[in-house]
Amino acid sequence: MPNLDWYMRASLRPRHLQLLTALDDVRHVGRVAASLNVSQPAVSKTLAELEKGLGVKLFERTARGVHPTIYGESLIRHARSVLAELTLARDDLRGLMSGAAGSVSVGTLSAAALTLLPQSLALLKKRSPGTTVLVREGSIESLLPDLWSGKLDLIVGRLPNDQSMHGLGEKILSDDAVTLVSGVDHPLTRRKRLRWSDLQAYPWVLPPVDTLLREPLERAFEHHGLPMPANRIETLSVQIIRAYLQLSEAIAFLAGDVSKHFKKLGLIAVLPLQLPNVLRPVGMTWHRQRPLSPSAKLMMHCLEEAARPSRQRRGPSNPGNETTVTP
Repeated sequence: MPNLDWYMRASLRPRHLQLLTALDDVRHVGRVAASLNVSQPAVSKTLAELEKGLGVKLFERTARGVHPTIYGESLIRHARSVLAELTLARDDLRGLMSGAAGSVSVGTLSAAALTLLPQSLALLKKRSPGTTVLVREGSIESLLPDLWSGKLDLIVGRLPNDQSMHGLGEKILSDDAVTLVSGVDHPLTRRKRLRWSDLQAYPWVLPPVDTLLREPLERAFEHHGLPMPANRIETLSVQIIRAYLQLSEAIAFLAGDVSKHFKKLGLIAVLPLQLPNVLRPVGMTWHRQRPLSPSAKLMMHCLEEAARPSRQRRGPSNPGNETTVTP
């Protein structure tokens, strides 16, 4: 173990980490050598030196290529995190050298992309025009790995389920309920009251399987004795949902703030059916073990401020799982 400690502190270099992640991505020594513009023997030699210095076998060699051992998988996971941090440090230095005031990378889900996040970005830019913000929209399943690896500073949207939150911090921003929506000319918009059985005759737009929204909605259908709609499309894209509702008699679920936004524009109608509060609230999620940059803290503070009027209208919620971030 003393040799391992010494080697990690004194001899492990970024080029070693780059080699490990490249081998994990490609799983072939020859192709990795070509991608790094070095010889194949040089790759094999560097890998052998790493394994000797660390005292463990990192990759199994086979006729089909290389595959990481449990030691390799562990080191590769940390290598990706370190390389991501170095990339962020480089970007911050470049920004400071060019006169910018730092950078922050934000992942967003559709529940926050239309109203909450744009309002927060406007607040941030008023206070720090030189701060660069990278925004990536996606599902929680696609964004969480980048949060773990350090490619994202935080995620804004429907909070993930508790089992996904180990090692992550969260802050509730909005107790945004789900609404049932359709196109403005849909036959059901003329009804004052609806029952779940009234919805069976129409096509649907549903969130895809294995997304945050899908399982609670499946339980709601089951609770009301209805099968999952056979005539359906599956997407999380708010713009596709909105456009499809205008062109069909389909029905969909949308977050309350999103449906309110499109209703004001006369693009959709909210149907008169009370829905159970089956989803976790909208909020922000970050990595507890990674220090937050000043730009990330400012972004989070702006998110809290932008969400405040909405939360005041709805009244206080249970603050038990909330963590306040001070800029």
